[in-house]
Amino acid sequence: MREAYLDYNATTPVDPRVVETMLPYFRESFGNPSSVHGAGRKARAAMEEAREEVARLVNCDPVEVVFTSGGTEADNMAISGVAAALRGRGNHIITTRVEHPAVLATCLHLEREGYEVTRIEVDRQGRIDPDRVSAAITDRTILISVMHANNETGTISPVREIGEVAARHRIYFHSDAVQSAGRIPLDCREENILLLSLSAHKIYGPKGTGALVVRKGVKVHSFIHGGSQERHRRGGTENVAGIVAFGKACELARGSLAAEPARLQVLRNRLEEGILASVPGVLVNGDPCHRLPNTTNLSFPGTAADSLLASLDLEGIAASSGAACSSGTLKHSHVLAAMGVEPAVAGGAIRFSVGRENSDDDVNHLLAVLPGIVERLRGNWKPESGERKAV
Repeated sequence: MREAYLDYNATTPVDPRVVETMLPYFRESFGNPSSVHGAGRKARAAMEEAREEVARLVNCDPVEVVFTSGGTEADNMAISGVAAALRGRGNHIITTRVEHPAVLATCLHLEREGYEVTRIEVDRQGRIDPDRVSAAITDRTILISVMHANNETGTISPVREIGEVAARHRIYFHSDAVQSAGRIPLDCREENILLLSLSAHKIYGPKGTGALVVRKGVKVHSFIHGGSQERHRRGGTENVAGIVAFGKACELARGSLAAEPARLQVLRNRLEEGILASVPGVLVNGDPCHRLPNTTNLSFPGTAADSLLASLDLEGIAASSGAACSSGTLKHSHVLAAMGVEPAVAGGAIRFSVGRENSDDDVNHLLAVLPGIVERLRGNWKPESGERKAV
């Protein structure tokens, strides 16, 4: 059976060049980077080279890169760390309703601890209005956290404008760039981003490794206590093999930015246009222009996302939904709900995200089987209109 992996926003395969880079640090170069002997110094040097590669990808100083276990830890460290460090100055945090759960859950936890959180609404395309962010600022605001690009719809936030708002008011600005780093150009300095969350496994690196960029002068309290690693910001012996691999993945991603986004956009557009032409009543969720080049989120009214995904899986096709299944109950995407997408439409939403190893053959396979699957799942359902448009 032919297989087509179309879920690169969930995770990516580890690039063989990345695997080769990390293998020595499991075997002959296994030293603890905190050790002063030769083996430790060798591990430390490799880790610092990786730190430089991460910094080059997002245009920050290497000393500003703090390695973590992934994007979720980076988000927690940014938000909880700033909240603790600036509690004497204020207790108000601004975020949006379409953030990753790592941000939303951290903010909810802080609310229980007495902090105030304002969650900015988005428009029907999932875009954030910087003026709404500005209007929400109070004299107690200490942090603005807005994701760089949405993981479900691919919608890109007006980060530069929001960064300017934060800079004018001298408020820390954090952005979760887990989905956008390595897929579109990103510049911490130009976009006034003071804290930036990254993850290796979204850019063909291993799971369990990530980073938080903490710009110079930014106050963040540690919440993993132990040794003096990561300049006293995160205790614990570093994952040297994972960090080296992350650095290599960043190097490769930086080298591919000139051509790969355009290739993926052509492939994504062919997939999207093919579905719209062959399946009645499909709706595109998100901003059709300001979005990641590899991502499309499509609703198939008259179907349920879990049934559609299961049927695609039987045909060897991996895709994703913004929903999470718990005890057999489908929970609709909080992102689509925030965008005002009706439950009947959101319940049939599927995300397709293409990547480095995808080709026209994968799109052809999807287009060959998807129309029949949707027709079978819909039964006697008929669309109210043959018009196909963005939600």
